[in-house]
Amino acid sequence: MKAKLLEGVNNALGSDVKFDDFNNHDGSGVHILSYSQIGPVIADDIKRSSTKAIIFSLLVIFIYILFRFRKWQYSAGAIIALIHDTLVVLTCFSLFHGILPFAMEIDQALIAALLTVIGYSMNDTVIVFDRIKEYLAMDSNKSEKELINGAINTTLSRTINTSLVTLLTIVILFFFGGSSIKGFSFALLIGIAIGTYSSIFVATPIIVDLAKTLRSVPKSVSEKITKKVSKV
Repeated sequence: MKAKLLEGVNNALGSDVKFDDFNNHDGSGVHILSYSQIGPVIADDIKRSSTKAIIFSLLVIFIYILFRFRKWQYSAGAIIALIHDTLVVLTCFSLFHGILPFAMEIDQALIAALLTVIGYSMNDTVIVFDRIKEYLAMDSNKSEKELINGAINTTLSRTINTSLVTLLTIVILFFFGGSSIKGFSFALLIGIAIGTYSSIFVATPIIVDLAKTLRSVPKSVSEKITKKVSKV
């Protein structure tokens, strides 16, 4: 590939640059300063490594949530929300590619942004899940859905405020940063906004739909046990 590039450069300039001089990054004259291995759409090595990185991170998160909350429904809700966040960021890159005035390539920077978004969204989701677990453990006559709604309401202001502060920092980075990180900053802007939304409106409804009950002991069973004990 470099030989073909050198041949084209020599033909264009009418020069006779040697391959060793051309390939010397620290040399002088006509030479390669830097290069990255990119295929027609996306290089196979980047594709494989990025796929493995994302799948491995989602698997570790699934196992962590399962051990943390003791119910697979929490893990399923978190993973589906993270997949949703990733797909939205990739969709925005596909839709705005060639429209926005900066490079929007699927490269290592985008993969780093996606993993950052996954981590940020996971943090919000765990906070919401923790509060839900805390509310469900309360001795209350309210239904599970009412308790979950109350838990979300208590975390809503904290989640929004944290995301706004983070977005403010990313906006400054996007407008005042160099052109080489525009795509990275744009991915973070989209991902953090969507991640904040998905923690509440994607992850939580999924665990409610998948689980018959989220309490360790259903309230009806607990009441029956209490009545039997009192009779004895």
